[in-house]
Amino acid sequence: MERLLEMRDQKRYRDIIDEIPYAKLMGVEFAEDDAGELLFSLPFDPKNVGNTTLPALHGGLIGGFLENAAMLHLIWNRESLETPKIVDFSLDYLRSGRAQTLYARCAITKQGKRVAHMLIEAWQDDPARPVAVARAHFLLQTS
Repeated sequence: MERLLEMRDQKRYRDIIDEIPYAKLMGVEFAEDDAGELLFSLPFDPKNVGNTTLPALHGGLIGGFLENAAMLHLIWNRESLETPKIVDFSLDYLRSGRAQTLYARCAITKQGKRVAHMLIEAWQDDPARPVAVARAHFLLQTS
Protein backbone atom coordinates (compact mmCIF):
# COMPACT_ATOMS: atom_id res chain seq x y z
CA MET A 1 0.00 0.00 0.00
CA GLU A 2 2.85 2.40 0.71
CA ARG A 3 4.00 2.02 -2.90
CA LEU A 4 0.48 2.61 -4.21
CA LEU A 5 0.13 5.76 -2.11
CA GLU A 6 3.51 7.00 -3.36
CA MET A 7 2.46 6.33 -6.98
CA ARG A 8 -0.84 8.11 -6.28
CA ASP A 9 0.98 11.18 -4.99
CA GLN A 10 3.15 11.17 -8.13
CA LYS A 11 0.08 10.56 -10.34
CA ARG A 12 1.62 7.43 -11.86
CA TYR A 13 -1.69 5.98 -13.04
CA ARG A 14 -0.27 3.30 -15.34
CA ASP A 15 2.11 2.04 -12.64
CA ILE A 16 -0.81 1.65 -10.23
CA ILE A 17 -2.71 -0.47 -12.78
CA ASP A 18 0.42 -2.58 -13.32
CA GLU A 19 0.33 -3.47 -9.59
CA ILE A 20 -3.18 -4.97 -9.92
CA PRO A 21 -2.96 -8.08 -12.14
CA TYR A 22 -6.66 -8.36 -13.06
CA ALA A 23 -6.96 -4.64 -13.88
CA LYS A 24 -3.81 -4.93 -16.01
CA LEU A 25 -5.15 -8.03 -17.80
CA MET A 26 -8.45 -6.29 -18.62
CA GLY A 27 -6.64 -3.17 -19.86
CA VAL A 28 -8.11 -0.74 -17.32
CA GLU A 29 -6.90 2.85 -17.50
CA PHE A 30 -7.65 5.82 -15.28
CA ALA A 31 -6.67 9.43 -14.72
CA GLU A 32 -8.03 12.58 -13.13
CA ASP A 33 -10.21 14.85 -15.25
CA ASP A 34 -10.04 18.65 -15.27
CA ALA A 35 -12.12 18.79 -12.08
CA GLY A 36 -9.78 16.38 -10.26
CA GLU A 37 -12.27 13.49 -10.35
CA LEU A 38 -11.12 10.01 -11.31
CA LEU A 39 -12.33 8.74 -14.67
CA PHE A 40 -11.83 5.05 -15.41
CA SER A 41 -11.81 3.61 -18.90
CA LEU A 42 -11.68 0.19 -20.45
CA PRO A 43 -10.53 0.68 -24.05
CA PHE A 44 -12.13 -1.78 -26.45
CA ASP A 45 -10.14 -4.95 -27.03
CA PRO A 46 -11.53 -7.89 -29.04
CA LYS A 47 -10.43 -10.30 -26.29
CA ASN A 48 -13.03 -8.68 -24.00
CA VAL A 49 -15.96 -9.63 -26.22
CA GLY A 50 -18.28 -12.18 -24.65
CA ASN A 51 -20.96 -12.34 -27.36
CA THR A 52 -19.37 -12.39 -30.81
CA THR A 53 -22.75 -12.30 -32.57
CA LEU A 54 -23.59 -8.75 -31.42
CA PRO A 55 -20.58 -8.19 -30.58
CA ALA A 56 -20.89 -7.24 -26.90
CA LEU A 57 -18.52 -6.97 -23.96
CA HIS A 58 -18.54 -9.90 -21.55
CA GLY A 59 -20.86 -9.14 -18.62
CA GLY A 60 -18.35 -10.52 -16.10
CA LEU A 61 -15.72 -8.22 -17.56
CA ILE A 62 -18.01 -5.22 -17.00
CA GLY A 63 -18.55 -6.31 -13.38
CA GLY A 64 -14.82 -6.82 -12.85
CA PHE A 65 -14.10 -3.41 -14.34
CA LEU A 66 -16.58 -1.77 -11.97
CA GLU A 67 -15.23 -3.62 -8.95
CA ASN A 68 -11.64 -2.64 -9.78
CA ALA A 69 -12.69 0.98 -10.37
CA ALA A 70 -14.37 1.06 -6.95
CA MET A 71 -11.30 -0.38 -5.20
CA LEU A 72 -8.94 2.06 -6.94
CA HIS A 73 -11.24 5.00 -6.19
CA LEU A 74 -11.34 4.07 -2.52
CA ILE A 75 -7.57 3.62 -2.28
CA TRP A 76 -7.05 6.92 -4.10
CA ASN A 77 -9.29 8.83 -1.71
CA ARG A 78 -8.14 7.38 1.61
CA GLU A 79 -5.01 7.92 3.68
CA SER A 80 -4.54 4.38 4.90
CA LEU A 81 -1.81 1.78 4.65
CA GLU A 82 -4.43 -0.99 4.79
CA THR A 83 -6.07 -2.40 1.68
CA PRO A 84 -9.88 -2.19 1.83
CA LYS A 85 -11.60 -5.56 1.48
CA ILE A 86 -14.71 -5.88 -0.64
CA VAL A 87 -17.52 -7.61 1.24
CA ASP A 88 -20.43 -7.06 -1.16
CA PHE A 89 -20.80 -6.13 -4.80
CA SER A 90 -24.15 -5.95 -6.57
CA LEU A 91 -25.17 -4.85 -10.03
CA ASP A 92 -28.31 -2.75 -9.92
CA TYR A 93 -28.46 -2.42 -13.69
CA LEU A 94 -26.63 -4.08 -16.59
CA ARG A 95 -27.24 -3.93 -20.31
CA SER A 96 -25.08 -5.05 -23.21
CA GLY A 97 -21.89 -3.09 -23.62
CA ARG A 98 -21.08 -2.53 -27.27
CA ALA A 99 -17.68 -3.19 -28.80
CA GLN A 100 -16.25 0.18 -27.80
CA THR A 101 -14.57 1.90 -24.86
CA LEU A 102 -16.36 1.69 -21.51
CA TYR A 103 -16.06 4.52 -18.94
CA ALA A 104 -16.81 4.58 -15.22
CA ARG A 105 -17.04 7.00 -12.30
CA CYS A 106 -17.33 6.14 -8.63
CA ALA A 107 -18.71 7.92 -5.61
CA ILE A 108 -18.28 7.12 -1.96
CA THR A 109 -21.85 7.38 -0.72
CA LYS A 110 -21.08 6.64 2.93
CA GLN A 111 -17.86 6.10 4.81
CA GLY A 112 -17.43 5.31 8.45
CA LYS A 113 -14.46 4.07 10.42
CA ARG A 114 -14.96 0.45 9.39
CA VAL A 115 -17.18 0.39 6.29
CA ALA A 116 -17.43 2.31 3.02
CA HIS A 117 -20.35 2.16 0.59
CA MET A 118 -19.81 3.08 -3.05
CA LEU A 119 -21.84 3.72 -6.18
CA ILE A 120 -20.25 2.94 -9.55
CA GLU A 121 -21.71 3.95 -12.92
CA ALA A 122 -20.43 2.88 -16.33
CA TRP A 123 -21.35 4.20 -19.78
CA GLN A 124 -20.09 4.29 -23.34
CA ASP A 125 -21.40 7.22 -25.42
CA ASP A 126 -23.39 9.19 -22.89
CA PRO A 127 -23.07 9.23 -19.07
CA ALA A 128 -26.85 9.76 -18.92
CA ARG A 129 -27.33 6.32 -20.55
CA PRO A 130 -25.49 3.88 -18.27
CA VAL A 131 -24.40 0.43 -19.35
CA ALA A 132 -24.15 -0.62 -15.71
CA VAL A 133 -24.81 0.71 -12.22
CA ALA A 134 -23.39 -1.11 -9.22
CA ARG A 135 -22.95 -0.77 -5.48
CA ALA A 136 -20.01 -2.02 -3.47
CA HIS A 137 -19.39 -2.30 0.26
CA PHE A 138 -15.86 -2.40 1.63
CA LEU A 139 -14.49 -3.30 5.04
CA LEU A 140 -11.91 -0.73 6.09
CA GLN A 141 -9.06 -1.94 8.22
CA THR A 142 -8.23 0.19 11.20
CA SER A 143 -4.58 0.56 12.14
